[in-house]
Parts: sequence; C-alpha cells; structure tokens
Amino acid sequence: MHYGASTHLRPDLVLSKAVEYFASLGLKTVRRSPSTLSMEDAKGQVAITLSLGSETEVDIVTHGYNQEVKAFLQRIG
Repeated sequence: MHYGASTHLRPDLVLSKAVEYFASLGLKTVRRSPSTLSMEDAKGQVAITLSLGSETEVDIVTHGYNQEVKAFLQRIG
C-alpha cells in the first residue's frame, strides 16, 4: 500500500522518528540515506522516501504494516 503526507518536521527528524517507531515494532533498518529509509522483518516492510519543498513530503510504501504506517503519519502530521 502507498501513503503520502506533508509535515513541518525536518527530513532528518522524520527519519529518526520513523526508526524509533518502527524499530519498536521489531523492524530492522536495511537501508538508510538522508532522504530514504527501508525497514523490514518477517511480517513485512516499510520504505520511506522524503522530498523537501515548503514542507517535508513523506512517501511511504508498505507491505504488512498499513495500520502502523497510518499511525506514524498521524504522529508526524
């Protein structure tokens, strides 16, 4: 499933919050750059891509973590 949102948070803060939140669910970081993050476990995966405009645009693709991604987006919104 694909999700998108905008936030006033800086990209580095969005990724830090994502690592903290999704790691608490048992996902492990498999790739990270200043604008991307991929985490996964046996249940599924979460891939985040950020772009900066007037706000930080957050694009998330997930398999197996739809409700958790929605909750994360509400946290950073």
